[in-house]
Amino acid sequence: MSHLLEVKGLEASYGPTKALHGLDFSLEKGGVTTILGANGAGKTTTLRAISGMVTRKGQINLNGTELISLSTADITRKGVAHVPEGRGTFVRMSAEDNLRLGAYSRNDKEDIERVYNYFPILKQRRNQQAGTLSGGEAQMLAVGRALMLRPILLLLDEPSFGLAPLIVQELFDILKRINAEEGVSMLLVEQNAALALELADHAYLLETGNIVISGTSQSIIENETVRRSYLGY
Repeated sequence: MSHLLEVKGLEASYGPTKALHGLDFSLEKGGVTTILGANGAGKTTTLRAISGMVTRKGQINLNGTELISLSTADITRKGVAHVPEGRGTFVRMSAEDNLRLGAYSRNDKEDIERVYNYFPILKQRRNQQAGTLSGGEAQMLAVGRALMLRPILLLLDEPSFGLAPLIVQELFDILKRINAEEGVSMLLVEQNAALALELADHAYLLETGNIVISGTSQSIIENETVRRSYLGY
């Protein structure tokens, strides 16, 4: 497999405070990579840096295009869809109108049906205000809206946050289907390390803005430090 995303020497800052200290990592085409770490390790900042939402420097190469000098809008046009923590739906708009916003530049009917194929509950809720959806439905809507962009890379920030275990499992099963059926690469930030490693093929462990462990998901699962600190056994 070849690399879809290559990141070298990535630094990111919030004002004078540096949050990332020269990260090097890559993601294979069609692959799923997860970034693990404690709160404050820099996981969310890594996704924001790729999307152009924070001050950053280094190299971020997507499919042969250097992203570091591009705006967030231009990065989105290159095929990067970011599902932020907190979902970011437009609460006063209907579920379907939220989806339509994701396909602002295309005829969206076919794409909406494609999203409904993955998330049938959204079809049932299509005319309902997004602000009245359950937490799980709102998260599915956020992922569905990102899919409307027909991304080559999906950035997922804590998709399980605040959701019941059964809903989380359903959501991750759908993400696995999307990856398998459409070949959408995914970079996943997730507190539930066991679930993340089950979905991903590669993993990186961040501590205070530095990568301290990397490898295949299986090798990370077998790492004693990871098992004790993040998997609980």
